Amino acid sequence: MSRVCELTGKGRQVGHNVSHANNKTKRVFLPNLQNVSLISDSLGRTVRLKVSTHGLRSVEHNGGLDNWLIKTRDEKLSLKARRLKRDIKKKLSAEAVAA
Repeated sequence: MSRVCELTGKGRQVGHNVSHANNKTKRVFLPNLQNVSLISDSLGRTVRLKVSTHGLRSVEHNGGLDNWLIKTRDEKLSLKARRLKRDIKKKLSAEAVAA
C-alpha cells in the first residue's frame, strides 16, 4: 500500500539530510498516517481509512466525514473515498426526493 492519505492526497516528500560539513544525502519525509474508523452519518456505518493526522483534524473541523467528502474535489480523494462519496451523495439525494 502506498503511503498516501486517502482523504487529502498528502504523500511523501523528498529532501536532503544536511551534515555539519554541508554534505547532502537524499531522504524522504513521510506523512503521519493512521488507520482510523470514521463514522458516516448518512450511511449509518463506519469506514476504515488510512488518513494523515492533518486530514483527520480537517474532517473533525468540517463537521464529520460526510461534510468533508462532499466539499472535497475528487482529484484529491483515493478510489475508496470517491466510491464512499458517491454512495453518500446517492443516499442524500434519495432522502431529499423522499422528503
